[in-house]
Order: sequence, then C-alpha cells, then structure tokens
Amino acid sequence: AAAATAAAVSEEPPSQVTVNQTAEVKAVDAPVTSSESAVITESTASVEVKEEERPELQKKTYKWNTKEEAKQAFKELLKEKGVASNSSWEQAMKLIINDPRYSALPKLSEKKQAFNAYKVQTEKEEKEEARIKYKESKETFQRFLENNEKMTSTTRYKKAEQMFSELEVWSCVPERDRLEIYEDVLFYLAKKEKEQAKQLRKRNWEALKNILDNMANVTYRTTWSEAQQYLLDNPTFAEDEELQNMDKEDALICFEEHIRALEKEEEEEKQKTLLRERRRQRKNRESFQKFLDELHDHGQLHSMSSWMEMYPALSSNMRFASMLGQPGSTPLDLFKFYVEDLKARYHDEKRIIKDILKDKGFSVEVNTSFDDFGSVISSDKRATTLDAGNIKLAFNSLLEKAEAREREREKEEARKMKRKEAAFKTMLKQATPPLEPEASWEEVRERFLKESAFEDVTLESERKRIFKDFMHVLEHECQHHHSKTKKHSKKSKKHHRKRSRSRSASESEDEDYHKKKKRSQSKSPSERSSSGESERSYKKSKKHKKKGKKRRHKSASPESDSEKKGRDRDGKRERDSEKDKENDKSRAKSRAESKQKSPKRKAAKEEGGWDTSGSELSEGELEKRRRTLLEQLDAP
Repeated sequence: AAAATAAAVSEEPPSQVTVNQTAEVKAVDAPVTSSESAVITESTASVEVKEEERPELQKKTYKWNTKEEAKQAFKELLKEKGVASNSSWEQAMKLIINDPRYSALPKLSEKKQAFNAYKVQTEKEEKEEARIKYKESKETFQRFLENNEKMTSTTRYKKAEQMFSELEVWSCVPERDRLEIYEDVLFYLAKKEKEQAKQLRKRNWEALKNILDNMANVTYRTTWSEAQQYLLDNPTFAEDEELQNMDKEDALICFEEHIRALEKEEEEEKQKTLLRERRRQRKNRESFQKFLDELHDHGQLHSMSSWMEMYPALSSNMRFASMLGQPGSTPLDLFKFYVEDLKARYHDEKRIIKDILKDKGFSVEVNTSFDDFGSVISSDKRATTLDAGNIKLAFNSLLEKAEAREREREKEEARKMKRKEAAFKTMLKQATPPLEPEASWEEVRERFLKESAFEDVTLESERKRIFKDFMHVLEHECQHHHSKTKKHSKKSKKHHRKRSRSRSASESEDEDYHKKKKRSQSKSPSERSSSGESERSYKKSKKHKKKGKKRRHKSASPESDSEKKGRDRDGKRERDSEKDKENDKSRAKSRAESKQKSPKRKAAKEEGGWDTSGSELSEGELEKRRRTLLEQLDAP
C-alpha cells in the first residue's frame, strides 16, 4: 500500500534529495521550531556527508501527499523489516533507521505511536494466523480419523493413540482438543455406519424384492420355507454376497410384504371378476326388463296379466334363459314388480280415462260393451300411454258404478211402489162402509176411483193384486176371530156379573186403552212402512258400501276372478232382495191383522159392557160391525 501511495522514484544528486525531502517535510508538518530545524539540518548534513563519501549509492525518493500516507509508509517499513509484535522501539530502530521511509514521520512521538499501532495490528494478525493454523490442524486431524479405514465407531482412544501417536497429524493437536475431536469423530462414524447400514438394508431389500417379483413360482400361497429354497436355487441371489448376509428378520419382513402385495392383487382380481359378474347379471336383468317393455308395447303384457298366462311367451326368449341360475331377482320377481308398477299407475290412468270420456261426452251404462268403451278411449292421443289392463279395470269399475246406480234406482222404485201399495191398502182398510170378505174388486172399484191412492197405482193388474192380498188377509183375520169368539162365548155368561161389578173400574182402563190405540193409529200405515223401509234401506246402503269397498280392493285382480265374484254378488243381492220382499209382506200382513183385530176387540168390549166413547168410529158404525160379526159367528 505504501508503494502504491508513494510518489514515483527518481534518481537525483544527493544535494537535491536532501532539499526535496526537507521541503516535503516542511510542507506536510506544522511550522518547525528552531531546535527541530537544527536537527533536520544536522541530519541533512550527515546524509550529505555520507552520500558524498559513497557517491556510488543511489537512494530512492518518496513523496507522501497526506499524513496518513506517511503513517502507512512507516508501518510498511516496519513490516518489511520483519519487526515482531513483541519487539521494543530500540530493536526496531536498529532495523529501520537507515531507510528513507523512517523520516516519513518527522516527530519521534508520531513514530512511536505508529510503531505501537503496528504492534497491536501485527499481534492481532499473528493471533488470527495462529488460530487459523490451529483450526486447520484440527480439521486435518478430524479428516484423518474420519477417513482412516482402521477407525470405527467402537475404536477406543488408547488404541487409536497406539496406532497414530507417531504421526505428525496426531501430535500437532493438543491432548485436550484431541480428545474432543476424537469424540466428535466417533459420533460421526456411528452416524455414518448407521446410514451405511440403512443404505445397505435398503439396497438388499430392493434386490430381494426384485428377485421375488421375477420368480413366477412364488404366489400368494407360497410359504417362507418354500421361498427360501427357491432363493437358494436362484443364481442372482447366490452370486450376491451382501444379499446372502442380509438380516433374516428383514428378509422375512420383505417376503411378508411381497406376499401381502400378491394377496392384494389376488383380492383385486377377485373383486374385478365379481364386478364383471355382477355387471353381467345386471345387464341380463336390464335386458329382461326391456323384453317386458316390448311385450307391454305390443299389448301382450298388462296389469291384469298372470305369470301362468305369460310363461310360454317369456320362456321361449333367450333373455329369459340368460336370467336362469343367477342370484338376486328371478324372472318371476321382475315380472311381479313390473305388473305391480302397472297396477300402481291405475289411479292416474283412470283419471286420464275419465277426462277422455268427459271430453268425448261418453258415459258407461249397464248395457255398454267393452268394445264401444275401448274404441272411444283409443281414439284419443292420450290413450297411447295407457295400460290395457288398467283400461279394462277402469271399465269394470265404471260398469260396477253404473250397475250400482241401476240397482239403487230399482230399489227406489220398489220403495215407491211399496209406499203406494201401503197407501192403497190403507184406503181399503178405511173404506166406509167396511169391505166385506166376500166382496169382489169389480163391486168395490167404483167406490175408490176418486181416491189419490187409487190413482197412484196406475196398473189395473197391480190394483187387483193388492185388493186380492188385502181380502185374503181380511178373510184370515175373520176366521181367527170367529174361533176365538166361540171359545169365550160360554165364559162370557158365567162372568157377566163379575164384569158388571167391575164396570166402573174397567171403564177407566178402557179409556186409557183407547187413548193409546188412538195415538198408535194416528200414524198412517204408509208412514210406518216408510220408516221401516228407511231403516232397512240405511242398513242395506251400509252393506252396499262395505261390499263396494271390497270390490274396489279386489278390482285389481284378473278379469276372470272379478267377473265371477261380480256374478256371485249379483246373485246374492237378488236373493237378499227377495227375502226383503217376503219380510215386508209378512210385516204388512201382521200390521193388517193387528188393525183388523182392533175393531173386534172394541166390539167385544162393547158387548161386554165397556165404554166406547173414546173410539174414533161412531156408535152406529160400531153397532153395524158388531151385528156383522155376530151373524158370521152364528152362521153354520
């Protein structure tokens, strides 16, 4: 650095060198005192003397622009002369005093100050060099131990000292540091050996795995003993010494993993096979389902189809044969599911059918045929999606409703006719004068022409039939009363006195009796018959509703069963209606008999002396009836 900062060197005469040097020093330093100038003069003079004595010597001229450059030149001088950091000023003076750079710093204090700074800096540099050198020796020693083949992680320090104590690399490191480095080397070697063992284990593992993968005779069922024999026979395994020295436990674990991988592959293959089989079965079911759709589109299969009917058509197809023997849903199950789905569409399709009939203005009556019904439905575009069986079921349902309406109408007409018959019989009963048992219809017909009950019965044959029935009942009542009166005629004389005594008590009882009879007779027979008929019609309507519910539940069954059950129900209803008619007739007869008996009881009471003031009939009429009855009794 001093050489770079110094001025260029030029050779001049000694007198010029002295003058220049003096001028430079004066320019750099402060104003010089008289003593200093004297010293400089003396030194200059001595230098001039010496140069004059030895003119052959040529000295270099140095120039410093700043004081820092002069200090640096002085330090460079000390360094070039090899002044040590522990040298004294006197020792350094001997080495540098003759050099021109010694005069770079004119003051002695500045020179000593620069000298001390140089010593401090040199000491630092020497320490740093020593530290670096010591570090390099330690690193060299550590590398020596780490790379020496005789060193292992289990080698003792004493043994290593016996082996390497004569080597310079061993002795250049102090004992204390040598022990620390040796411990670090043992740790490093242990880690290195562990890593090498790991690498070797991994290498052997991969090699054994590759050998097992390439051995075709090793399967997922191969045992360890069999695998060992296969490995001994394998040339790759026999040539690899490191592989033969592989840890047995590692080899067994590697074999187990290989077997697990083979088992996994086998299981995956089984799963793939199972999935393929399931896919095939699913395809068969879908194919059979399409076959059922084709049959439905062609009208061969509908919601009322049975398995026995469709079996010949189904079994002749290959899609049916492919379904046989496979697990899961059978062809019968798929057929049932398909038919159930068609039946589930019944209510929705029935609404569509009703809409079509409503748009076409067509109604199902009792005499409507299925062909007419089908032609009306098929003429609409909406019928293309309808099921044929559901169309048939809807027709049956509508037909049953029509039949129910017809039966209800017939029952209503029968009830009206019964009310008319009851009114007609009431008219005959209330005839004035009363009808005689021997009277004929032609004789009494003129008496009832203006009666409303007569006009309500429009057919003459019906009038005659009702009159005949009434006269038959009246004749039966008269015969019954005649036999009863004959039995009690003798007893009446014996108990005449007893009756006369209790007449006062019997009169009150008779009044109560006639009042009750009057209340009961205030209701007309038509009202009583209508009330009974209403009760019976209510019960029948409940039965009809229950039967209607049963029919709705059973309407989804095949056509043959529904028709048979419908015929059975119709026959049963007809028998029930006949029984009801017979019961009504018997009830009407019993009511007529009870009413016919009431005048006789009244007549008998009057004959026995009872009070008849509460009777509806006049005394003359009662007397007339009494005489008629007595004549009938006296007749032979």
